[in-house]
Amino acid sequence: MSYRYSVIYQYDLEGGVVAFVPALPGCHTQGETLEEVEANVKDAIALYLESLKAHHEPIPQEQRVLQGTVEVESLT
Repeated sequence: MSYRYSVIYQYDLEGGVVAFVPALPGCHTQGETLEEVEANVKDAIALYLESLKAHHEPIPQEQRVLQGTVEVESLT
């Protein structure tokens, strides 16, 4: 069976790329390049789902992910 999840990629200020899976809380990984983090996040998702199955927990469904930008005035 295959699963499809949205992934958020973010460039780290110190270098590298971080990936988050919003539908799977705590499922995240990193890599030096986008290609590396894409491979790593596939592994992270597979391990996350294996853990859920081993503990007889439900597999989360994909969630609609929206991304936006907001501007906030400094409080100081």
